[in-house]
Amino acid sequence: MSKHKVWSEEDLFKELSTYMNNDHVNLVKRAYSYAAKCHKNQFRQSGEPYIVHPIQVASILADLRMDPETISAGLLHDVVEDTDATLSDIRKLFGKNIELIVDGVTKLGKIKYKSSREQLAENHRKLLLAMCSDIRVMIVKLADRLHNMRTLEHLRPEKQRRISNETLEIYAPLADRLGIGTIKWELEDISLRYLNPQQYYKIVHLMNSKRNERVAYVNEAVREVKQQVKDMNLSNVEIYGRPKHLYSIYRKMVIKHKKFGQIYDLLAVRCIVDSIKDCYAVLGAIHTKWSPMPGRFKDYIAMPKANMYQSLHTTVFGPGGKPLEVQIRTKKMHQVAEYGVAAHWAYKEGMNDEVQATSDNNRLNWFKRIIELQEDTDNASDFMDGVKGELFGDHVYAFTPNGDVLELPKGSTPLDMAYLVHTDVGNHTTGAKVNGTIEPLDYKIQTGNIVTILTSVNSTGPSKDWENMVTTSRAKHKIRQFFKHKDREKNIIAGKELLTKAIKDNGFSLGDVLTKENLNRVLKDTYYKQIDDMYAEIGFGNKQPNGIVNILTSQIRDDAEKQRQEQEQKDILENHQTIEKSNDSNLKKGKLNKASDGVVIKDVDNLLIRLSHCCAPIPGDPIVGYITKGRGVSVHRSNCPNVIENDERLVKVNWEIPEDSHTLFNAYLQIEGYNRNSLLNDVIKNVSGVCKQINSIEGKVAHDKTVTISLKVSVKNVDQLKMIMDHVKNVHDVYFVKRPFK
Repeated sequence: MSKHKVWSEEDLFKELSTYMNNDHVNLVKRAYSYAAKCHKNQFRQSGEPYIVHPIQVASILADLRMDPETISAGLLHDVVEDTDATLSDIRKLFGKNIELIVDGVTKLGKIKYKSSREQLAENHRKLLLAMCSDIRVMIVKLADRLHNMRTLEHLRPEKQRRISNETLEIYAPLADRLGIGTIKWELEDISLRYLNPQQYYKIVHLMNSKRNERVAYVNEAVREVKQQVKDMNLSNVEIYGRPKHLYSIYRKMVIKHKKFGQIYDLLAVRCIVDSIKDCYAVLGAIHTKWSPMPGRFKDYIAMPKANMYQSLHTTVFGPGGKPLEVQIRTKKMHQVAEYGVAAHWAYKEGMNDEVQATSDNNRLNWFKRIIELQEDTDNASDFMDGVKGELFGDHVYAFTPNGDVLELPKGSTPLDMAYLVHTDVGNHTTGAKVNGTIEPLDYKIQTGNIVTILTSVNSTGPSKDWENMVTTSRAKHKIRQFFKHKDREKNIIAGKELLTKAIKDNGFSLGDVLTKENLNRVLKDTYYKQIDDMYAEIGFGNKQPNGIVNILTSQIRDDAEKQRQEQEQKDILENHQTIEKSNDSNLKKGKLNKASDGVVIKDVDNLLIRLSHCCAPIPGDPIVGYITKGRGVSVHRSNCPNVIENDERLVKVNWEIPEDSHTLFNAYLQIEGYNRNSLLNDVIKNVSGVCKQINSIEGKVAHDKTVTISLKVSVKNVDQLKMIMDHVKNVHDVYFVKRPFK
């Protein structure tokens, strides 16, 4: 995986000065100074100062040429979540627009949820709804996620997989929907590395195995295309080879069951021209030079993708009869393909402080669908399932009789299309024609179908079985809404009964829960205008009563949690006293070493100290102590997964190694690579060049010829271990080296 430059604040300001005026650069500098002050003495899992992260987020935004407010929000995006700063502080110092962006990116922290999945879904919903108010919220969040993915190696494996999976499900599709290809591709490739490292490195090896041959072929194709274009006397034409991204290869190999050699667009040429007319002229020249491959031509200029992407794609039998993909687009189309909606928010010198999106943003009508999905349910998990299904899944494109193109989730029916056009059209639908032929209302629309919705003013409305015929959340919501209004009074009575039963089933008293204060909290924390709306939703089955019980009992549960923590504090104090007595006894017996393995606890004597085996800390590692029950203090690396942040049992510990010490410490390494001949010998040779003591080594080969080598060495400190890791990384066919957690 390619390494990215770590920007300093000076690098950032230098880059910004290339496209911003002094006043706007100074705004960003003020934001940096405030963020640096707020994050002072905070560190990331990697051990580097926390402020490095906001600077890298801002640098990604600078690469997109974003406006001063967005860059400033990138620097400030974590101060409300991770420091004592408040949103009102941000508004007072930097204005309402930056406050809005920071608020949109900030996770929900004050509401207690019953599960981490519910918390995650609420955070996603908050982010998406904030994005609908200002698209820059999502652009900052994508930059934040991209830098977090670039530094994912410092987290424990299960967290790497969870974050990578979330990235593939939510953030990469959002980047795609916003048309920001540069971010989408990198998010997908990094996610694949952690979710399926064997496939990732297999593709890397296959890509590298014949790289020179492919490069020579593409260079030859570029030369021939340039010659064809030269004869047409076109000006300002840019032609170059285009690398294929690993995740798109993986999808075609695994999901579409294709072999590596069957993926034609590994070999690709891109042509950038001045005008749409030139696009089609170059296409004609290429088809004159080489025969097009049947079924491999796509005109995204005449029919742009939903994310505004436009280009001509054709696959031809290129030099030597080998398949070659060619993409042809204008410079403006290329900007949109790379930066998507961010290209429309890009900074323009002399612009007003109020940044305005261009009219092209109106084409992002899927924002409206997010709002409609929100109106459909108050359950955050259901909302996110709807977003993933309707906005990020596969789609079909159908025509109205007037020739307008409508995008629908795959599996949609004429009823889905009717409700997409308008609620009244859906409610008064009586039938549908597809390509001029009457079809049933549960017919599955295919791309290219011309669909005519038949309606009648005399229609009595939808029937209850329609909900089983539709796919989109919008259609389901509109159908439910029709019956919800029709049976409102009955639903209110049923809702009261269901909520009362849920309160009792959860072990709470009705008198303690159904207070005026608690009911007002429900109205504040939800989108209901009055309590009867809530009862009607529960009675209709649109809202689970346990979700309301969760809000109603939040104060009761907070009080119970406070009592639990107070009791835990007592237990911890008793544990401290027990440990001290135990260690006093050990001291009398001569068993205690005050600075065991070179580690001491400041201002505390007579505690038994030992290095933990799960993370094997060595001198130079940031460390923390954990008070165990009856076994003294175990010392862990600060980022060890077995250490729980803010645990009351944690104590500060420090290394104290004499300069003349010859003590060696055990360290563990995990190495992954391609299982070629002599790989193990090369690894041992490079390790032995730095470290003379290898305690154990073992290897495990996977079916795809990737090998995992586990190594145990004795070293003096972390600097020596890093030197070993650097030497091993330079071994040919080694993919990565890391320190594992047990």
